[in-house]
Amino acid sequence: MNASSSRRAACVAAALLAFAPVHAAVQTDTAAPDFTLRTLDGPALRLAEQRGRVVLVNFWASWCGPCRQEMPQLNRLHDKYRAAGLVLLGINIDDDPRQAAALKERYELRFPVLLDTDKAVVKRYDLGAMPATVLIDRDGRVRRLHRGYRDGLELTYDQQIRELIKE
Repeated sequence: MNASSSRRAACVAAALLAFAPVHAAVQTDTAAPDFTLRTLDGPALRLAEQRGRVVLVNFWASWCGPCRQEMPQLNRLHDKYRAAGLVLLGINIDDDPRQAAALKERYELRFPVLLDTDKAVVKRYDLGAMPATVLIDRDGRVRRLHRGYRDGLELTYDQQIRELIKE
């Protein structure tokens, strides 16, 4: 397949996704599905243990260009709001944890990277895009869903995080 065919195939796939009905297993104003995943650094982390804090869960993969573009923005949000009670969890869905480790090192990620190599959690959340971001309030309820990434979306995240922290 040449570069032109490859670009055409990617555009067709993007168009199909854009017009496909959006079905999300997780919805706003519902309890966030609990999960326990191993962190890249070893210990397991459970979402339910984060109650009382605002949680931003970001699903990403090393092969996803917009995911890589978003990483520095997520680092900044983590640094800015960590002391105010934000927990940022990056859930990597690569088959090989070494890919997640390489990206964590490359972008000097300072938030926990969780490994979903069997895709169980991403399937349960079923957001239909990559990256996908879920904002969860202190009571463990899904408040915001974001599918994909575009320049400037971090400003929306910033505003929504501030609102949730003030509650």
